[in-house]
Amino acid sequence: MRVLCVAEKNSIAKSVASILGGGQVKRRDTKSKYIKNYDFTFDFGGYIGSAQVTMTSVSGHLTEASFPSEYNSWSSVPQDILFDARIITSVSKNANVLADNIKKEARNATYLYIWTDCDREGEHIGMEITNVARTSNPQIRVIRADFNNLERRHIIQASKRPRELSKDAADAVSARIELDFRLGAIFTRLQTLQLQRAFEILQSKVISYGPCQFPTLGFVVDRWQRVEDFVPENFWFLKLVDKRERQTVNFTWKRNRVYDRLAAILFLENCLDAKVAKVVKVNQKPARRYKPLPLSTVELTKMGPKYLRLSSKKTLELAESLYTNGFVSYPRTETDQFDSGMDLHGIIGKLTVSEDWGPFAQGLLDGNFRIPRKGKHNDRAHPPIHPINFVHRSALQSQDHWKVYELITRRFLACCSENAIGAETIVELQMGDESFSQKGLVIIERNYLDVYPYDKWTGTGQLPAYQVGEEFVPSMLNITDSVTTSPSYLTEPELIALMDANGIGTDATMADHIEKVQEREYVIKRKKRGAATEFVPSSLGIALAKGYDEIGLEWSLTKPFLRKEMEVQLKNIETGHLDRDALVHMTLTQFRDVFHLTKQRFDCLKNSCRLYLIELNES
Repeated sequence: MRVLCVAEKNSIAKSVASILGGGQVKRRDTKSKYIKNYDFTFDFGGYIGSAQVTMTSVSGHLTEASFPSEYNSWSSVPQDILFDARIITSVSKNANVLADNIKKEARNATYLYIWTDCDREGEHIGMEITNVARTSNPQIRVIRADFNNLERRHIIQASKRPRELSKDAADAVSARIELDFRLGAIFTRLQTLQLQRAFEILQSKVISYGPCQFPTLGFVVDRWQRVEDFVPENFWFLKLVDKRERQTVNFTWKRNRVYDRLAAILFLENCLDAKVAKVVKVNQKPARRYKPLPLSTVELTKMGPKYLRLSSKKTLELAESLYTNGFVSYPRTETDQFDSGMDLHGIIGKLTVSEDWGPFAQGLLDGNFRIPRKGKHNDRAHPPIHPINFVHRSALQSQDHWKVYELITRRFLACCSENAIGAETIVELQMGDESFSQKGLVIIERNYLDVYPYDKWTGTGQLPAYQVGEEFVPSMLNITDSVTTSPSYLTEPELIALMDANGIGTDATMADHIEKVQEREYVIKRKKRGAATEFVPSSLGIALAKGYDEIGLEWSLTKPFLRKEMEVQLKNIETGHLDRDALVHMTLTQFRDVFHLTKQRFDCLKNSCRLYLIELNES
């Protein structure tokens, strides 16, 4: 019996082969210097039993989409023909040697065992591998490993419990690939040809369109417009101060602020006429700061820029490196709830040797453990991101690797801890017709905060004693003026949050889309004060977004609605509730109307470019 196992990348193949081969692994070179074949013997149990195994890998997708050569000319082929043109799916030039290796190794194999990542994309890559293997061995039987980390026991268990590849998940990716390819080609050709002819500065530039990148650009332009439109306004508010028991208590006016100075004066006179402030309510209650939810990919990519000074893409790349080395679980997951059967104590036990959080982890084992909170998302494929093994910082490749590993580990320990506990006192005053209040907070037990420095809960201190019905003359009561502040440009965590809320991309692709709009020079990332960064649109990015808005489409291409609907339908394909071809037909029909209206009103885009590209031309 011979079994060919194929992983999604060489690092995974090497790790799985090392575990299953028990150290008795022979490595063979392939025609690709990046891909190796690993030979060993393993007993899979069940209907496979003991077998000679070759473990190899691909490097992501094997295939690519293209149009037949007669559609290659941008200038002579009408763009709308591409809505119906035949698509050729073939092994990409860079993957030919990988495909040849699979064909060769599959020729004498009884089973093809797919070890690609267990997500939608991994199912499609598994299908690509299957199609290639069957060109040399049509009778090969295909099974699929279900795994989410590279811990030894987990991999051995996964090897003995294969399942079938999910055709529905692969179909969802196939639909997305076709739609993105067709629509990208159609609108990129339209934009590029029209704008290159109209603007000398754009004659050598491809004006690319992407169904996810344009809504991403739209978010950045929308926030930029809010900043541009901002006009500062003066406002006034009442400030009431009481000094007692060696404390100064600043009470907050219930109205917050008014934008009319005369009105503020009238409110102040009403208070002065009353002469005294009266305590109308004293509310004392327990306070809690809830521990974080288990870590999902979206949350990880938001935390990287905010706390680690790493881009979302870099954060995810580092997490994937930690995963392939067996230190953390699979980092591409929507799930933010741990399964009740998961051995969380076992994971905590491995972390007790750390100098940084070992005592805290031991405390959890000694009685401080609490069941993690459950979020609302479960992709049924992967658990939340969590540590698998402890690793010392000196054993990692870089300080950035350590920062990501530390964040993942501290997040996990915080999830398994108790909420922070405090005591809150709220005092409410009445002075004339005006109401004021102040809150005092004392932190009693920090709990999860002791291991999780990314969350801050600062106590304001205990308020002095106030009694309901008590009256006093304020130490200070006056009008203070200020001015409204401009909204800020989008930060990376804010952009990811908008993409997530509007269904733009998946948890695994959002960071790539953000990189893409920067590569295309539609969006610029720049530093704010300190270490933070923000996104501003380029002149070209503004021109495109404003131009599409001016066209008057029901759903502008720079708004999230079309893509959000497509992502919902892709999930329906994945769950078997929608046919792949039905979604492709429906979406292309919708975009065909968008295309014709865009072409008819393309002068709106040209006019927008004339307005906003002046700055680009001058620079």
